[in-house]
Amino acid sequence: MLEEGNFSRLVHPDKDGKLVYTPDERGNVIPDFSHCGYRGGGLVIPNVSVVITVEPQADGDDTERLQAKIDDLSVREIDSNGFRGALLLKKGDYRVNKTLEVRASGIVLRGEGDSEDGTVLIATSQEKITLIDVAGNGGPRMVRNTRQEMTDDYVPVGKRNFVVEDASDLKVGDPIIVQRPSTAEWIEAIGMNNIQTKKPNVKQWQPGSKNLKFNRVIVAVDGNEITVDAPMGNAFDRKYGGGFIYKYSYEGRIEHVGIENLRGVSEFDGNKKNKGEFIDENHCWNFVVFSQIQNAWAQKVTSVHFACSCVTIGRNAKWVTVQDSQCLDPVSQITGGRRYSFNMQGQLSLVLRCYSRRGRHDYVLGSIVPGPNAFVKCIADMAYADTGPHHRWSVATLFDNVIVNGNAINVQDRQGMGSGHGWAGAQKVFWNCEADSFVVQRPPTAQNYAIGCIGEKKNGVFERDIGYWESHGKKVTPRNLYFKQLEDRLGFTVCSK
Repeated sequence: MLEEGNFSRLVHPDKDGKLVYTPDERGNVIPDFSHCGYRGGGLVIPNVSVVITVEPQADGDDTERLQAKIDDLSVREIDSNGFRGALLLKKGDYRVNKTLEVRASGIVLRGEGDSEDGTVLIATSQEKITLIDVAGNGGPRMVRNTRQEMTDDYVPVGKRNFVVEDASDLKVGDPIIVQRPSTAEWIEAIGMNNIQTKKPNVKQWQPGSKNLKFNRVIVAVDGNEITVDAPMGNAFDRKYGGGFIYKYSYEGRIEHVGIENLRGVSEFDGNKKNKGEFIDENHCWNFVVFSQIQNAWAQKVTSVHFACSCVTIGRNAKWVTVQDSQCLDPVSQITGGRRYSFNMQGQLSLVLRCYSRRGRHDYVLGSIVPGPNAFVKCIADMAYADTGPHHRWSVATLFDNVIVNGNAINVQDRQGMGSGHGWAGAQKVFWNCEADSFVVQRPPTAQNYAIGCIGEKKNGVFERDIGYWESHGKKVTPRNLYFKQLEDRLGFTVCSK
């Protein structure tokens, strides 16, 4: 049934209510972001049975005790669903002075609530550490003799199928990497060989330094044409080097790990202040970090006073969901490299219904993040800096109903800002977002979009072409693009609450 409302020209429902995507002159469309999240999006996070329980103790440090229980769980047999079980930390305070390490698949670390009277992990370290580090090891390795050049002259953004030289050795289910090279021709086309700066530490982009590597799974093979499970987040243009694929193995990657219902509080030196702001930095940096992992989640976790992030989705992380979580009142200097409340470095991941207070770059991406990724229904209050891609060409991110109170949402050429950030991102979609202001610039060879956004439209620090703006000041239908894309793909309505 057709939903009434104000529709975008680029993404709008047809007479049957399913979304239609209008391509540009080269066939690029706004990607389908519904593949972001645990197990490729749209699946409910499982309720894993408790197999080990821990009670709080009256005093003393709990690090070794908790790590021993995690290690005990790590050697249990994995069940048919891929889980070893949940470690339940009963309500109360646990003092932790070192990093808790999760290094095996199938583990859920669960508390009994992320409120002050729930399960509270008190980080007592005076070092810049992560409190809960969830990580496999190593990285993806190319399978020998499997590299295939893409033969299309142009593969547009949003496409899932393309032609390779010889697909005879490829089959459905093969994990592949689709690599877009960063050639000298492309770097020159976007001006990143000529970043204007007087800073001695800023380097011009070098060929091969900004390659994008999209982790995909083959879902169809037709002659030499293959179809993958999620869309491309950047165009592949033969003029700028085209692209290639290869099979990969990743023996060190772990999966099926969850962090739930926990509150983390980082102790700090309250005597270190500047203009009324606590600025001590010799304390815990991040609450939860995921890396070298796929199919993981954090839900209902709250961080208080950590200097950098509540949750960081690190590089070589894929299909991660972070939902219903909070990053509150970080303690640090208010400058670069701090207060990245929900920090995205991986791909095909989702940050949903999260909240931050007194952060800087609250919903943020680092360099050459391949995407797609999505931030959906998130709020930042009292923000000290902007939300958006931070540096060096991260691609294909949806900001869907993201609200930033007290600051901006931006995607722009940052030139020599920071350490020489240059073009921060491309193929960014700001959908029904709200902020004090927006900068949306169009990089050469790509596009950025502001659709249904509310906030002052600004030009940016450096004068560049303006990106795609539509329905400025008036929200569009569907209200949530991510959930509508999910509904179209799955064939049924998914609750967004």
